[in-house]
Amino acid sequence: MKTHEVTNQVPELKDVNLYSTDLALSEGVQREQAGWHAAPLSNYGAELGSADVLQLAELANRHTPELQTHDRFGNRIDRVDFHPSWHALLALLRREALHALPWMPAYEGMPGAHVARAAGYFLHAQVEAGSLCPTTMTFASLPVLRHEDALFPMVRDKLFSREHDPRDLPLEQKRSMLIGMGMTEKQGGSDVRSNTTAARPLNGSGRGAAYTLIGHKWFFSAPMCDAHMVLARTDNGLSCFFVPRWRPDGQKNGVLIQRLKDKLGNRSNSSSEVEFDDAYGVMVGDEGRGIPTIIEMANHTRLDCVIGSAGLMRHALIQAIHHARHRSAFGKQLAEQALMRNVLSDLALESEAATLLMLRLARAFESPNDPLQRAWRRIVTPAAKFWICKRALEFTGECMEVWGGNGYVETAPMARMYREAPVNSIWEGSGNVMCLDVLRAMEREPEGCILLLEELQQVADGHHVLQASLDALKQLLTTPPEQREMLARRLVQQLILTVQSALMLQHAPAAMAEAFVLSRSDAANGRVYGTLHADASLQQEILQRAWPV
Repeated sequence: MKTHEVTNQVPELKDVNLYSTDLALSEGVQREQAGWHAAPLSNYGAELGSADVLQLAELANRHTPELQTHDRFGNRIDRVDFHPSWHALLALLRREALHALPWMPAYEGMPGAHVARAAGYFLHAQVEAGSLCPTTMTFASLPVLRHEDALFPMVRDKLFSREHDPRDLPLEQKRSMLIGMGMTEKQGGSDVRSNTTAARPLNGSGRGAAYTLIGHKWFFSAPMCDAHMVLARTDNGLSCFFVPRWRPDGQKNGVLIQRLKDKLGNRSNSSSEVEFDDAYGVMVGDEGRGIPTIIEMANHTRLDCVIGSAGLMRHALIQAIHHARHRSAFGKQLAEQALMRNVLSDLALESEAATLLMLRLARAFESPNDPLQRAWRRIVTPAAKFWICKRALEFTGECMEVWGGNGYVETAPMARMYREAPVNSIWEGSGNVMCLDVLRAMEREPEGCILLLEELQQVADGHHVLQASLDALKQLLTTPPEQREMLARRLVQQLILTVQSALMLQHAPAAMAEAFVLSRSDAANGRVYGTLHADASLQQEILQRAWPV
């Protein structure tokens, strides 16, 4: 005899096109001159939303990487083994050129190339985040390596290849390559100026010369990459080095993996601790200019943190709306209940504002010599990383709460998204580091700050609420220097809310934009979702736009 029938359970969200169902994204791709890439993005969105790829993501996170330090004979091999699903995900990323698209010969200089790449990255971030780590680091290394006349011709074709080659072999035997990073040490963390790893010249010194490295790295991201960008100290200060996994003589390089980090999230990706035992490396950039070199890379990695967190928010949102439309409680569907509808609508507005911001930032990378776009890159990028990545934590938690107890179990997707949410807020500089970087950028490039404020003013001229928000930002900028650091988070929060409000007014449907601006400027709104004043019909409109399925 059956004790009960299974009813009122929500069907799995699968076999949906993550691109064509995202109106904010697809409209933004067209607006930001990347419409030429819409068809590949739609195809990728359908593939990523398929049951098969969703299963790959689950498998890659269930079967985590395993470190093999020695072979059975006792030889040091320092190898990390992955489940086949991990390599399948990396093959998808590589095929879509998300590791290099704006710099590949077919796309370099094409309007919208950075936006097209950001949109693809955003889609993949919804499904699996760990595989994005080596993709981002490879992407961020390219603008630096391209200036290395001796090194880049040797690795160019392997970096631009659309094929994933997982084999652990010397570079000359590989069809493609990935690049990781190793910057932080035990004693310093974000304070890389305290690094102690030492580099000694082998034959000659300076840019392009070979060195041996002695020291360690506390976070060595994706140790199975074919090379890493590493900070080490010479007699003339911190410099950046290209450290391959194999030496030019075909021997394994002296990069000894001590252990893999047992992380809260991002579990499909391996993060490690290593020691350098006379590791071979080639100096990249000018000697003693390691910090500026990694800052150039960090601008790109921080943008990817914003894109990745915005993608995570998007997928958590559609999972929450899907659940609410199929789950009934207290006599009607969750999505039809007034308070739940308010919560979902508020989340939808937050997600759209994050999407608009990441697309606008990607566009800023299209014009390296434009002073206004430089202000977006140098000022708004760290501000957005602070805000969007931090908002993702509470956002995914709220979406999990929509699911109730069903969201708290590991067999459902919400738990993995919730565990994934904190990493982008920490990686490449935590919240305080980002806020201080915003202040530093404003102080060093005041003309850029002025251009940014002028652009915001053009939108605020016709909107008294946004004008008040902009005035509050300008008032914070007049804070005496000795107080400004203490108020840095307040200032950055005000900056990003003003920027997001302006973007919503420019690009979102008018009523939705108004709802966002009013709610984010209302002190009584607080920080919890579900406090909108928007009426029921507008909330329905917001939800239909967010997930028209």
